[in-house]
Amino acid sequence: MFSIFADVLAARRLARLIRQTAVNTALLSAIAGTALLGACSQPTTPWQLTDVSGHLPDLDFALTADNGQPMSATDLRGKTTLVYFGYTHCPDVCPETMARLMQVLAKLGPDAQRVRILFISVDPARDTPQALHAYVDAFDAQHAVGLTGSDAQVESLAKRYRVAYQMEKRDSDGSYEVTHSSAVYVFDAQGRARLLATDKDTPDAIAHDVRRVIDAIDAIDAPV
Repeated sequence: MFSIFADVLAARRLARLIRQTAVNTALLSAIAGTALLGACSQPTTPWQLTDVSGHLPDLDFALTADNGQPMSATDLRGKTTLVYFGYTHCPDVCPETMARLMQVLAKLGPDAQRVRILFISVDPARDTPQALHAYVDAFDAQHAVGLTGSDAQVESLAKRYRVAYQMEKRDSDGSYEVTHSSAVYVFDAQGRARLLATDKDTPDAIAHDVRRVIDAIDAIDAPV
């Protein structure tokens, strides 16, 4: 009996991974299509992540934070921001991604103080500020913030950054899963979209490029 149950769970996980891989591939293909137009302006040293500079809009949102207070992109100016769209009932990909981002923060050392992680819910019906607060606190209350809003707010923001998500068929007990893209968006301290990390990118690669983003802002702000 246990073997059958385990096989069902494994089959569900495989199906989720296949759907999310398709969603991530579509996202990267869409961005790559526009990025080809700016290929001549690539930096001398290539990024380890996907460079989306100039191909995605600046960070802009107005949602409710996990402390119940309004929060907007202006609250994050001066911080390099990693944005991830997920949901607290996610059985595997979301906690795995958040755990990977915790490794990134650890590798950044003191520079982690200049980074914030936004966990934006694609399941606002269940993800109340209280639920999000408990979720992000389990990972890192200092650097991570959970965000939610109305269905319309989340849908509009997801569309802005080409994030696809879809509620799957409900189980007999009323529970459901949400298929969504699992990319992490990197915005610099001025709110500009710079990089896109997928589940294929290692914590080392993400930390390396995030540090480059931080250093690039320092170089701009340095006195001549």
